[in-house]
Amino acid sequence: MAAPLLILCASLLFAVMGLCIKLASAHYATAEIVFYRGLVGAIFIAVMTLLRGGTLRTQLLAQHGKRSLTGVCALGLWFHALAGLPLATAMTLNYMSSVWMAAFLVGSALLLGRGRPVDARLVAAVLAGFAGVVLVLKPTLTREQLGYGVAGLVSGLLAASAYLQVQALGRAGEPEYRIVFYFSLGGMAAGALGMAFTGMQAHSARGLLLLVAIGLLATLGQMMMTRAYAIGRTLSNASLQYSGIVFSCVLGVLVFGDPLTPGALAGIGLIIAAGLAATWLRSRPAQDAPALPAATAQNR
Repeated sequence: MAAPLLILCASLLFAVMGLCIKLASAHYATAEIVFYRGLVGAIFIAVMTLLRGGTLRTQLLAQHGKRSLTGVCALGLWFHALAGLPLATAMTLNYMSSVWMAAFLVGSALLLGRGRPVDARLVAAVLAGFAGVVLVLKPTLTREQLGYGVAGLVSGLLAASAYLQVQALGRAGEPEYRIVFYFSLGGMAAGALGMAFTGMQAHSARGLLLLVAIGLLATLGQMMMTRAYAIGRTLSNASLQYSGIVFSCVLGVLVFGDPLTPGALAGIGLIIAAGLAATWLRSRPAQDAPALPAATAQNR
């Protein structure tokens, strides 16, 4: 499956996962959701690997550890931001990860002056996509929420770093299922640590179904996303990730009856246009636009 289609499918799965998390949060603490998300993912991948005759052994344990630590910290900070910020603000700050990735690549180009060319129009597509996110979510931030806002910004920064680490692992030969497996283990460890302070809730059939759904959706989405970043172009993938906002808006309308304002509709259109532009630019080399070199996988 091509990288753009993988990104779109993963974004849809993550949007549905977000819906399940929102429903599950009425019954479970954040640490429990993180733990069971990792547990279900680790079991699913272990069984799949066994059936396919693969192996979870790796020669890149340190890189997996770094990626898991970065990803889990990003997740934890994002949940912290959600606790103190309006949902729209926290979501927008988390989607800053794509802009951070563009900043990483451009900064590497300026500092190193070498690497594979990055089409400047792809950078514009990423920024246009983020502008669409702002229109859809219309974030606000008060002085009392500054600490939570900083947490959200750092979450986006760490998420960008985690995506680039995923890409480096993929180009080093690690299959996506192994990358997601070790990240699931990291989530289990972080969730278990949190549960030591928050405790465990009694389960119901509905709660268990939501937890299993969260784990499966997260695992499948991460595998697709990991594969896309291993074979595709970073900025193109980043632009297409904004489709998750479109899917979330649709789910919000269907499930919660959230209204779609003219500004939100304009933002959705801008997100779609940015994604289409990124896909088109990915399929052809830059010809008339100035190019900037990207950082190599080793530098990420």
